[in-house]
Amino acid sequence: MKKIWAVLLFVMFSASISAEEAKVDLKAFAHLYFKNFKATQAPDASKEDLENYLALLADDVGHTHLPWVTDDSRLPDGKQAMREGMTYYLGANKEYQAELLDVFVFNDSAIAIRYKHHAKGIHPQTQQSNEYTKINMEVLEMDGDKVGVIRKYHE
Repeated sequence: MKKIWAVLLFVMFSASISAEEAKVDLKAFAHLYFKNFKATQAPDASKEDLENYLALLADDVGHTHLPWVTDDSRLPDGKQAMREGMTYYLGANKEYQAELLDVFVFNDSAIAIRYKHHAKGIHPQTQQSNEYTKINMEVLEMDGDKVGVIRKYHE
């Protein structure tokens, strides 16, 4: 009987250690997410930069960017749809700067990042000059160690 209890305690102890190791440092994740996103907006952004960013997202990631994209449904091809959309704009910025202003962590389920960014370039569809400076906030709903839903807001 003592052996059974010893095995049970060992299994329970091992499981609790595994659960602790599996927790993601969401503050560090937020900084990595911002760094990788920022790289996708740079004038010399590459497909590798894009893939580094997409690696942080769940395959079925949902995404809103109000008022343009309002449906945050998680669809099986969510990451692929983002890949296609972001590839279209890859390298469109001729200038890009961004500064991370705030990181907020909400237990182990969400992160909010607030950043200021400035971009200047040519819109690939309209061929019109485009320049803006905005403050954005992204709320990242976590699905384990990946982003499951991105909600993007701007002032």
